[in-house]
This record gives sequence, structure tokens and C-alpha cells, in this order.
Amino acid sequence: MIEHRKLYINGQWTNPASDALLDVISPSTEEVVGRVPVVTPADIDAAVGAARTAFDSGEWSKLDVQERAKYVRAIRDGLIARNEEITDLIAAEAGLPIKAWARVDLALNFVDYYLDYAERVELSELRSGVIQKVLVRKEPVGVVAAIVPWNSPLSLAALKFIPALLAGCTVVLKSDPNTPLHAFALAEVIHEAGLPPGVMNIVPAEREASAALVAHPGVDHVSFTGSTAVGRIVAQTCAQQLKGCTLELGGKSAAIVLDDVDLAAVLPFLSFTTFMNNGEACVLQSRVLAPRRRYDEIVGALTATAAGLAIGDPLAKDTDLGPLITAAHRDRVAGFVDRGVRDGAKVAFGGGRPEGLTRGWYFEPTVLVDVDNSTEVAQQEIFGPVVSVIPYDDDAQAVALANDTPYGLSGTVWTSDHNRGLDVAAQVRTGNYGINSFGIDACAPFGGWKQSGLGSESGPEGFDEFLHAKSIHLPYDWSGDAR
Repeated sequence: MIEHRKLYINGQWTNPASDALLDVISPSTEEVVGRVPVVTPADIDAAVGAARTAFDSGEWSKLDVQERAKYVRAIRDGLIARNEEITDLIAAEAGLPIKAWARVDLALNFVDYYLDYAERVELSELRSGVIQKVLVRKEPVGVVAAIVPWNSPLSLAALKFIPALLAGCTVVLKSDPNTPLHAFALAEVIHEAGLPPGVMNIVPAEREASAALVAHPGVDHVSFTGSTAVGRIVAQTCAQQLKGCTLELGGKSAAIVLDDVDLAAVLPFLSFTTFMNNGEACVLQSRVLAPRRRYDEIVGALTATAAGLAIGDPLAKDTDLGPLITAAHRDRVAGFVDRGVRDGAKVAFGGGRPEGLTRGWYFEPTVLVDVDNSTEVAQQEIFGPVVSVIPYDDDAQAVALANDTPYGLSGTVWTSDHNRGLDVAAQVRTGNYGINSFGIDACAPFGGWKQSGLGSESGPEGFDEFLHAKSIHLPYDWSGDAR
């Protein structure tokens, strides 16, 4: 049992406004593994106030990028020193296997990229215009509300607060109330790194306090990862205040398997994309589009893979799939499968609780066949280990089916002809795509089209989300430094 009674606000551990505690329940054991303070709007006000003061009156935004990078390197060192502890905390509270997205090193990929980027980024440029010279500067947007979900909490947090800090912003990081324990360890790491007071504040808020954070007039930019439904609310709130937001939302991505594919060669990676992270991934390839003449072969291969996945304790090194985050979410996933069957799909494998696992919110890896792309199970994000295998006749139809979705976050194509794969990739309307591969690389922008979001995370584009451009028009006889 881990119990925290204070919040990390303004560079110190402070008493929350309420004495109430929130239980943290392990998805694998259904037992309480921790307690943390219930965050109230008053706590949000204190956190935003600290960040506001640190930005407006403190030294952080005025430091050189390389100076800010020294603090971020100290955070990196602290995460490495507590790697195993934090990985185990995420596995225990989120149910994510330690061999998958519970790992701290996945977050370090983004930290390392942005530390390298900080060494070469240019935040000012002297331009010669038609009339005069103009100094274009990129300056920090101000106070950032970074709101992260539970399905890869540390990595998604790093995608937000690391570039925000390096850009010169101050941050209120809101961790998900289902997975707050690792965030307190992160706060300890940040405190030991010696950041100035108020630069980084961490609150594991529930719905009411989260809404207060988004709507707070002291916040200049909201970086949100979560469902499309909540993303709409965030966007509306930000629009009313005319402040910026970055939204990384849901997905219903399609893996297009072309008829020339060497299935044995690509199957391990293809299968990973369909069941990764307990199926709790916005980029999940939850629709597999299979050529009709090889449909049965592909279904058989996916079914065999699903049957071979090790399901169980997320803290065990050989576990492939852990439990879903809550009992309610497991029931939600089961409901999708039941309705899919009513709509005409058939369960080729899975569809229920794994045999022998009587405790924990587990759900079998599930393969649905004979799925019509227009049905709910093929159109709505399930956020569980459920893949729909949909037949198609030719490449044009495969592309049309892939695009026949309100989402546009990710996608893949699997083929023996790389040029053919690139032709398909160019036609699918999505922000992130892979040819015989899958991933989110720190060097490249990651963002959704359509109902999958606004803006970008990762890469130089993700850094720019936390900057405003300012044009300074110079006198004709300018002789100063272009800084």
C-alpha cells in the first residue's frame, strides 16, 4: 500500500484543500494498492497560480534553451535511477505489462530526442523582406495544462511536459486518477532535479477538477490526450477563451494486408499492432483489411497468434496481455463484441474472460470475422484487444474501406512491394502510417486527422506547439544583434 497525502505544487509538497483520499485499485488483483489526495478546483487554482507566477515573474522563460536542458537532463537521470520502481508502479496501477508500454525507456526516447533537439533549435531568424528586415522570434506560449490518460501515462506525459519545459513554458501536469502513483514518483524526480518553484506542478485530478484546469483563465495552452468525446469539450472550452490546444484523440485504424504479402515474415509485427498494450491504444490497428482470396489464411494466422498470447500478471516478464483498466471498461469492451455478433460478425477466437483468471479485469484477445465495415464494431473505438477482419476485393476498395471512418490517426500496409505500399500509404487519410512497420518515432510529428485530433506531438512540430511566433520589424539602419 502506497499512500500520498500531499500534492506537488510550487516546488514543494503541499497540503490539499480536502482531506479526502482516492483509492487506486489494481486491475490485475482488484485490490487497493494506493491512496492519493482527491484534487479539488481549489488545488487546481493553486497549481495554475504557481505556474502563472513562475512564468510571469520567474527566471524560467528567460533562460537559454541549453540552460533549461540542464534541468531536463537531471530529470532524465532521475528516471533512469528509478526505472524499475516506476515501471512496476505503472504495471500495478494500469495493468500494462512491463514488457510493453509500462516501460520507462519508452518515455526516455522522447526525452533524449528533445534534449538533442534543444542543442540545435533556432528560436530567432532574421529575415530580409521586401520593405525591411524582420526579426522573427519564437517565444513560449506560457502556462501549459498537460492532460494525460492511463494507457501509457509516462510516455504520453513526456511528449508534453519535456518539450513544453524546454520551450520555456511552465506546466501543470494532470495525471489520470486511475494511474496516479507513478506521477508522485515523477514529482519526486522533478523535485530532486531542482527546477525553480512553480515551473512543474503535478495533480492527479478527476473530472470536476480536470474541467477546472482546462477552463482556468491562467492556462494559455492545453495539451490533451484522450477520447474524441472529451476532446470536443476541451476544444470548445479553449475556443471560448481563444487559447490554443493540442488534441491527440481516438482512432479506428486499418491494417491493409495486400495480396502479395509474405504473411509469415510480417505476422509477428502485424499481430503486435492489433493487440498491443492490452488493446488500450489509440493507434491500435483494430481493423485488418484482408484480400478476399487470402482471407481464411490471414484469419487463421491472426487466430493462432491470439491463442498463443500469454495473459496474466502485468508484472511478469513473459506476459503479453494484462487486464483492462477497470471493470466498467471490461464490460464496455464485452458489450461491443456482443453487439458486433448481433450485427452479423462471428467470433473466431476469444470474446470473454480468459479461462483460469477469476480475479482481475481481463479480456481475451478477440478476433471477429465476417465484419461489415459499416457496423459499430468497425466504426467505433473499442479500446480493447478486439480486431475485426474485413474482406476486400482490390487495392482501391481497401483504401476506400480504410478511409471509411470518422477517425484518421494511424494505419499500416503490409506488402512485398514497397512502391505499392507507398502508393497505398499516400491515399489513406491519416496522420501516421507504416509500410511493413509501425511506430511513433520521436523525430516525426504525431497527430490525427478528422476526429482524431488537432495539432502535433513529437518532432520539431511537437516543440512548436508550445511556442508563439513574434515578428519584430527593425529600423532601416538596424545594427543590433539578431537574438
